[in-house]
Amino acid sequence: MGAAPGINAEVLAPQARHDRAVAIAAAYAGPAWTPNTGTACTFRSCADTYSLVSYPPVVIHFMVQRGVMVRKSVRALIAAAALAITSAVALPAAASADSFYSYDGSTPLSSYAPGTVLKTRTLTYHVFGFPTPVQATQVLYRTSDAQGNPTANVTSVVRNPAGDNGKAVSYQSAYDSLDPADAPSRAIAGDVRLGGVLPNAESLLIAPALALGYSVVIPDTEGPAADFAAGPEYGKTTLDSLRAATHASGTGMTESTKFGLLGYSGGAIATGWASAIAASYAPEVEKNLVGFAEGGVLVDPAHNLKYVGGSPVWSGVIPMALIGVSRGYGIDLKPYASEYGLKVLAELEHASIAQALGHYPGLTWQKLVKPEYANPDSVPPFVDAVNKVNIGSAATPSIPGFIAQANNGALEGTVSNEPGIGTGDGVMVAGDVRALAKQYCADGNTSITYTQYDALSHATALPAWAPAAIAWLGDRFAGKAAPSSCGQIAPGNSLAPEQHTGS
Repeated sequence: MGAAPGINAEVLAPQARHDRAVAIAAAYAGPAWTPNTGTACTFRSCADTYSLVSYPPVVIHFMVQRGVMVRKSVRALIAAAALAITSAVALPAAASADSFYSYDGSTPLSSYAPGTVLKTRTLTYHVFGFPTPVQATQVLYRTSDAQGNPTANVTSVVRNPAGDNGKAVSYQSAYDSLDPADAPSRAIAGDVRLGGVLPNAESLLIAPALALGYSVVIPDTEGPAADFAAGPEYGKTTLDSLRAATHASGTGMTESTKFGLLGYSGGAIATGWASAIAASYAPEVEKNLVGFAEGGVLVDPAHNLKYVGGSPVWSGVIPMALIGVSRGYGIDLKPYASEYGLKVLAELEHASIAQALGHYPGLTWQKLVKPEYANPDSVPPFVDAVNKVNIGSAATPSIPGFIAQANNGALEGTVSNEPGIGTGDGVMVAGDVRALAKQYCADGNTSITYTQYDALSHATALPAWAPAAIAWLGDRFAGKAAPSSCGQIAPGNSLAPEQHTGS
């Protein structure tokens, strides 16, 4: 197969690597869709009729259910994504240097308020390196890392092609990487990498929001250092992104623009934390948030460590999270690591989730550490860090929420069912998510809807969650009262902080 246009044919990835990337993209786009077997759909409910070939079923469901005409630019965005996923076998090992990502001003970065616009540029929105008719405005803005240090981060804004209506979706990507070059802004600018497969494929989820009349904001949630799984940092980068979007030229947004937060899996980390800290961290943004919609939710990472340990696919996330959180909080876990653990940590230091899933089958915490640290709670830095990223210890959001979680992890090879943890979707723990939703209700936010997909897994639940989440946000934008399922949520797990055992 030849290289896709605009991609360096001299850096072709091995076919197995390409197949794995395509499989991940296909799983997130919809279980019934594969690159070579698309679904054709023609919309006849509007004056203009467009034939949409190779649409994933999830996108068709969005549009048919809502009776929306897809405009040419949005259609082209989705068509480019579908075409690119079938063709993009060339995956360069590194993104080209881009000075836009560096703050080079003479004024100390710390002197600027969070959300301050530092640079802007307008460019063509790319999908797997293919240019589309859609334009994006990218903004370099001031934010903070997990430890509160000032940093410069990038967000991308795509204006509704039909014109602005004061409503925008902040879409938090599930790019899940330890390499800053895998951020969604890089993919939008045209970089093509294995680690960028997910943000490229997510164009299939962004396009429906545009078609429904919303502008879309896409922050690089992990920050400039790619502090994977450092939830509080994700929350700040997301909220500061919205601050910047409302003040940057070319976005069409103002301080009165209403925002809905949307994110699945890694994107739910950002969505959840932004919702939790909005009232205290960015009250001027919080007053314009209509709600948050999240699915596949990370709540108490200490539980996830045990849940995915030993699994054939998701166990590779363990070292990724350890690296990302350690990096974010300046923690050194190497003194506790076994020889094998040091090897794995080195291999994944700048890896994406595509390089971790399925590559370390059967991996456990115990294999990564020296025998005397077999109990994670015997490692003080681990206990301190894991408690900082437990969203069960954060504030309850004041805005309505739609929370969904799958619970058939066996579909993805995770069959763990430990006491106090239970089952999940393969990587996220359903009992933790139920507990979080119940906690929000008990704390006074009764505008919470919780949905559990007992027959689905992490990847296969996305096509069920996405249309429901978009529709739920649409009702919030329309000013409808948020429904509540607070009285129907089954009991969950304890979300109490971990305690250092000393042994």
